[in-house]
Amino acid sequence: MLPINLISVLLATLAAMVLGFLLHGPILGKVWMKLANIVPTGNEKFSDMLPNLFWNLVANFVTAYVLAVVYLFASSSPYLTGSGIWKGVTCGIWVWLGFIVTSTSMEVIWMGKKRALWLFECGCSLLVMAVMGAIIAGM
Repeated sequence: MLPINLISVLLATLAAMVLGFLLHGPILGKVWMKLANIVPTGNEKFSDMLPNLFWNLVANFVTAYVLAVVYLFASSSPYLTGSGIWKGVTCGIWVWLGFIVTSTSMEVIWMGKKRALWLFECGCSLLVMAVMGAIIAGM
């Protein structure tokens, strides 16, 4: 079994949820809704969002756990620069660039997703991955 700190994984998961809420809600929610062509009807219920929030939580947990595994192996490498929290941020950024940016770019290239929305989501995921990496490395 890998020596993964599950507390740091859980904290990184919660941080991702909070950042996702803030960036898609009070901070940049209007920008995101405009880019995504979302028009609120006023009939939205929190209870209707619970299944999606659950699966979002699961996805964030898996992401945090996998990032912790990658960090475990990468942290002993001389090629991952920095120390402590910065090493975790760097690891998160490399994972973001190598996997999230590249895989989600297919939605723009092949599926016609708006480039501006993709860039918005990439920016949000960059922040989330850097924070997750910092939490994982800091504990």
